[in-house]
Amino acid sequence: MQKNMKLQAAEAAIEYTHNVDIIGVGTGSTVNYFIDLLEPIKHQFEGAVSSSEASSKKLHALGIPVLDLNTVGSLDIYVDGADETNKHLQLIKGGGGALTREKIIAAASKQFICIADESKLVSCLGAFPLPIEVIPMARSYVAREIIKLGGHPVWRENFITDNGNIILDIHRLDIFEPVKLENTLNNLTGVVTTGLFAERSADILLLAREEGIKTLTR
Repeated sequence: MQKNMKLQAAEAAIEYTHNVDIIGVGTGSTVNYFIDLLEPIKHQFEGAVSSSEASSKKLHALGIPVLDLNTVGSLDIYVDGADETNKHLQLIKGGGGALTREKIIAAASKQFICIADESKLVSCLGAFPLPIEVIPMARSYVAREIIKLGGHPVWRENFITDNGNIILDIHRLDIFEPVKLENTLNNLTGVVTTGLFAERSADILLLAREEGIKTLTR
């Protein structure tokens, strides 16, 4: 059932790709369905900007050129999933470890479209452990600072991001003020970025439910 809902959300996002030359593409299981659905319409795109090596590989396999964001500039739309979302379209992302590139592409996009199934909608963010990308030598320092904030950091062992850094997943944190926490964590020396997408939340949430797609906007 969840698989069908992920596909349903991905199908809904295709409607937003008309008249788009270069598309921003995220990472994850729901996005994988979206990438597969691009094949019949791939001729309409000049290319895509991808948030991970895994998504880039899938796009290349379809024959869609993967472009450097530096050469593209801004994007009309960015389509990505989420690990959690609240009703304000503030998200937790980064379960797959691509949070930094995802955040960069979201910031450079005019419209951020989040695709998810209804299990991802929560009243308070934080049940899903919040990932943060950290410079390796700062791991212990950042972990100690997170403990002071009331979180329980866990090093994601045997995992290196596409940027060559490590991930700390923060457990046991109820996130009542997402923007404030995002800024606090981003100000810790050694943190590259956090998986909290609150300052730059999604613009549109396509939420798949058994009874169909529910569209939420900011």
